[in-house]
Amino acid sequence: MKKVKFKRNILLKNHTTFKIGGPAEYFFEAKTEQDLVKAIKTAQEMKLDFFILGSGGNVLVNDKGFKGLVIKIDNTKYKIQNTKIHAEAGLSLSKLITATTEKGLTGMEWAAGMPGTLGGAVQGNASAFNQSISDVVKNVKALEIKNHKIKNLKKKDCKFKYRKSIFKENRNLIILSVELEFKKDNKEEIKKRIKQNLKWRRKHQPLEYPSAGSVFKNPPEHFAGWLIEECGLKEKKIGKAQVSKKHANFIINLGNAKSEEVLELIKLIKTKVKQKFNIELKEEIEYLGFPH
Repeated sequence: MKKVKFKRNILLKNHTTFKIGGPAEYFFEAKTEQDLVKAIKTAQEMKLDFFILGSGGNVLVNDKGFKGLVIKIDNTKYKIQNTKIHAEAGLSLSKLITATTEKGLTGMEWAAGMPGTLGGAVQGNASAFNQSISDVVKNVKALEIKNHKIKNLKKKDCKFKYRKSIFKENRNLIILSVELEFKKDNKEEIKKRIKQNLKWRRKHQPLEYPSAGSVFKNPPEHFAGWLIEECGLKEKKIGKAQVSKKHANFIINLGNAKSEEVLELIKLIKTKVKQKFNIELKEEIEYLGFPH
């Protein structure tokens, strides 16, 4: 097998929605499934830690960077057959929404305005407006890292729960492509719902600033944003990182925020919510390049 060539010292802040993060020691954009398999094999031969990156949402990268290989998933092909779509993991949610809308297929309107790729959405079982990606997933094709075997998982095998899936829990599995099934609906009705969802997001979320989306998962029977707001932390600022005044579960980058500033805010929020409500908030975002 021909080894793949990795780029060196690529700034990760240019590949994350937070616009925070130092250099990846090695960096590779996987345009195909074969690229991805080759990159992983090469990393294993070089004994490198590696991290799979989609759109770079939901991740906080250390300003010191990441010692290892970051593989950016960039395989974006898709095929529509009747009400089914077979799509590669790197397809953006926005392109998927456009494709389904054009064909009069309903089931993705809830994701309008969300950054992210299909693979990332399935891994974290992304959801909004009481709907989630798992509602439309039929099958997932994944790669087992240890033995490089391809696995096909039916929906029930994916073990979807709130913000969870087998792919989130078992890091030996990397999503390659997904088969989705939708229902037919009137194109104009679909567009109307998308418009409403986008309007709601613009009003209630700080889309005008770089962020990683919701920082914390909602605890059972509570909204993380409400808990944070009740602790008086809306607009709390550390350096150039700030708790959004629009939505307290968003930490925004006001311009050149440092990863440490975001970390300090996260720690402060967790401490205050624990003190006031005796609830332990758990992060929805992932950390890259920080000591374990």
